[in-house]
Amino acid sequence: MSLTHSIKQSHLIKEFIKNIFGFSPHHLDLYKMALTHRSSSSEDAVGARLNNERLEYLGDAILGAVTADYLFRKYPTLPEGQLTEMRSKIVCRENLNALAYRLGFDDLIDKACTCRYAKSANGDAFEAVVGAIFLDKGFDKTRDILVKRILLMQLDLESLFTTEKNFKSKMLAYTQKRHLAVDYEHSEVQKYPKKLYKAVLLVEGKPKAEGLGFTIKQAEQAAAEDFCNQFLEE
Repeated sequence: MSLTHSIKQSHLIKEFIKNIFGFSPHHLDLYKMALTHRSSSSEDAVGARLNNERLEYLGDAILGAVTADYLFRKYPTLPEGQLTEMRSKIVCRENLNALAYRLGFDDLIDKACTCRYAKSANGDAFEAVVGAIFLDKGFDKTRDILVKRILLMQLDLESLFTTEKNFKSKMLAYTQKRHLAVDYEHSEVQKYPKKLYKAVLLVEGKPKAEGLGFTIKQAEQAAAEDFCNQFLEE
């Protein structure tokens, strides 16, 4: 990478963080790392891979904690199950991918992978940037930024919470009412750049639907959605 390109990229990242999150980053290298996809990894002097995976892990935990705290305070009468479901809808990969793409992450992520299953790159980078903000600003500041700039400004929470996403629950309600036995068969269909799983939904031992996901739970949900699209009336 040329010096001129590096300076331009640094300026773009600074402006991006300021526009989206409302502050100027102090430790810019953290944000450069957060926007480096695993497919563009390099190695440091001791052989450690330089990409956003570790920051993604950290940001996922911070985002989950901030979201849980916000919902706990905003909805003081809701039981644990409903709070958990609401948090899941906010931090699910589908929602984070759409949010990050809308915010313009796709234009800044340094990635070499063109695999069609790398569509989680935007959501992964968003979580990694959250991890970078935490390391740069601390938890209290990160919480304030996420609540004010993301949860309140970028997400229509009421609409999100009233949208039915749990196809597995709909599928189980349908099959249990008819006393049908349900099971899943799982397989791993891809290892790189990220593990991809396939779930086949079995009803009375016969395959009825299938789905793909980056976790077994996601694959099962996709298979349940396929089943609902086939057999349940809108």
